[in-house]
Amino acid sequence: MTSLNPWNLLLDLLGGVLNFFYQFIPNLGIAIILLTLAISLVLFPLTLKQTRSMKAMQEIQPEVKRLQKELKGDKEELNKELMALYQERGVNPAAGCLPMIVQMPLWFALFSVLRSIQRPDGGGAATSKYIGDGTEAINTTFLGMDLTASPSSVVPDAIKSGDFLTALPYILLIILIVAAGFYQQLQTTKTKKDDKEQSQTAQSMQTAMKIMPLFFGFISWTLTAGLGIYFATSNLFRVGQQALILRLDERGDDDDKKKPALPPDTPPEDGEPEKKGPSENASKKKSRRRRK
Repeated sequence: MTSLNPWNLLLDLLGGVLNFFYQFIPNLGIAIILLTLAISLVLFPLTLKQTRSMKAMQEIQPEVKRLQKELKGDKEELNKELMALYQERGVNPAAGCLPMIVQMPLWFALFSVLRSIQRPDGGGAATSKYIGDGTEAINTTFLGMDLTASPSSVVPDAIKSGDFLTALPYILLIILIVAAGFYQQLQTTKTKKDDKEQSQTAQSMQTAMKIMPLFFGFISWTLTAGLGIYFATSNLFRVGQQALILRLDERGDDDDKKKPALPPDTPPEDGEPEKKGPSENASKKKSRRRRK
């Protein structure tokens, strides 16, 4: 009987999807990349909400700062006004962490799936109960890395022995994860010339978000390189997603600004067009006076 434990169900689901991609291209690194892209597409609505909310949070900072100055001595009223402002402008201060929180169980599940890949004593072909039939040899090498090993277990020994080529792919992977993470945060925290007008809340949020790439770099150093491939792919794909969202939103704003304003005397669309000049009756009276 299949266990209904939610954790086991998640492991079976993630392992099954990973195995599905592995059957198409029998390389663990490619399978992890395809799995990451699939998860990123499923989470796109959250990414869209996160990107727009963080962008809106930057735009309303002058208003937030003004409210803080006006209601400095009344925290209760300040909180009410801030909540009303957030609701009016569609801002959710916690939206920046939402995709990360949703993905956390997936990270642990993927780590468990990768740890299930075992090698017999003395080395040999790697096997996993989630990939193949349990006895099929798994190709765990990708870009010169063993995805079942952690950078921390490979790089120090490789450098000590002078084998820098072995250490290089792991080091570049960590750098890529951190750099892509920082750029991802930079995309949604760019402001114009009003950086000094940011509220303390926004500054604290930005500081916390800037720490996250370093955190991911640290755990990628200590955990399996396969999980690092997941983080790197996710960060790079998120950079592309956010760039597309911001570009489309800016284009929409530009289109709204380019719409010509209606002249003051423009009649309503559903009404009859306004006639300029003398009316028909006035023209007839004028013709009669000329005949006389």
